[in-house]
Amino acid sequence: MANFKREINLYDAVMLVSGSMIGSGIFLVSSDVARQTGDAGWLLLSWLIAGGLTMMAALSYGELASMFPQAGGQYVFLQKAYNRLVGFLYGWSFFTVIQTGTIAAVAVAFAKYTGVLAPSVINDEPIFSIYGSFQISSQRLLAIASIILLTYSNTKGVKLGKIIQNIFSSTKLIALAFLILIGFIFANSEVISANFSQIFRGSPTAMINMDGQWTATMIGGMGIILALGVTQVGTLFSSDAWHGLATAGDEVINPEKNIPRGLIIGTLLVTVLYLLTNLVYLFILPLEGTPEAADVMGRGIQFASQDRVAAAATEVIGGPSMAVFMAVLIMISTFGCNNGLILTGARMTYTMAKDKLFFRNFANLNKEGVPGAALWWQCFWASVLCLSGKYGDLLDYLMTVVILFYVLTIIGIFILRRKMPEHPRPIKAPLYPILPLLYVIIASAIIIILIKEKPQFTFPGLGIVALGIPVYLWFKRGEKENL
Repeated sequence: MANFKREINLYDAVMLVSGSMIGSGIFLVSSDVARQTGDAGWLLLSWLIAGGLTMMAALSYGELASMFPQAGGQYVFLQKAYNRLVGFLYGWSFFTVIQTGTIAAVAVAFAKYTGVLAPSVINDEPIFSIYGSFQISSQRLLAIASIILLTYSNTKGVKLGKIIQNIFSSTKLIALAFLILIGFIFANSEVISANFSQIFRGSPTAMINMDGQWTATMIGGMGIILALGVTQVGTLFSSDAWHGLATAGDEVINPEKNIPRGLIIGTLLVTVLYLLTNLVYLFILPLEGTPEAADVMGRGIQFASQDRVAAAATEVIGGPSMAVFMAVLIMISTFGCNNGLILTGARMTYTMAKDKLFFRNFANLNKEGVPGAALWWQCFWASVLCLSGKYGDLLDYLMTVVILFYVLTIIGIFILRRKMPEHPRPIKAPLYPILPLLYVIIASAIIIILIKEKPQFTFPGLGIVALGIPVYLWFKRGEKENL
């Protein structure tokens, strides 16, 4: 019988965390945040809130990871703190949308930026339509091919998977650091003055899209707070996937220490890089712009073409030729990100199947000691989402739910301190109970804001989670019948 192989050391863990976090979001999301906040200070604060929340969660999460250093991660933590149903509902959402939807979105981003190098060959023009938004295009086929390739390589063992992750993660970290360096070197003093002369304005001008027309509107007081809450959909999503390392607990060397350390170092590294990258944007491009402007400076950060704010910044620095550099950087970033997502994602459904709460063959390890069947089924469903073109909508629906499950997981620390006081905790949440409680309060406030401001996304997301209840009961019935 095959077993998991402990191959992931601390360096591998840091590369897995940071590489899974950095996909395409940091190169795109700032444009939307700039439109909604209308001010350089609030733009940076939005990213700082996301980074701070991610760091607080990682620091708190480290205690749970050290208590249960096994495959399954957040599914296991929720099950231990609450019950099997809560754990299953997270695992169900994770497989059906959260992880597979993210894999699909990142794969399509990889294909889109590959298309920059060969736009006549790789694009989203339909070769033929299947039904509705289901269609086959060269772009979507390339996205699926990248998922299949990375899935295949990960079925060959965690050692190969981590080597690929280390290569692509280190390459994109170096490339992102280079982008930050040249951004500081070519900083525009006039742009800096315009962006930072009235930082943290009490009534900034946000851009609202009304019936296809952009309208400037002043926001202040509660409006700013609501805008910061809504922008967390993008900034937190860009910082997500940091917890994936914990799902591979059975493959980490000295997991009680290396999982928490990997989570903390990786999230801190990415948080710093994200803040520096946004400073570069503000040093190179004016924040405010108009969608009709003919050049990148006129469109600014707010209306960068297709929200490609990083591409706009590099075009200012080095002209159109720098677009190739940015396309290659994002190709590397998204490819490496998806390797980490694919590697870690299948471990959760494997653990669910071991608990008889998912399809039986997901619980099988292949001769290389990895959950081969779970990897291929994950590949299949992510590929379907690529063809559907609806992965982005599904992720919008689930972002509130993702934050909700994070809140429940961190509350689980308090529950387990009472429920399992004698259980070994090699690493404890620092500043307990203040730090975990602060996370719960801020994240809960964001959930309330999203329910108020984005009900069209929030309630369908909760509906997708609720669909897991009859599925859970079906698996439970099957479990009883097999006893």
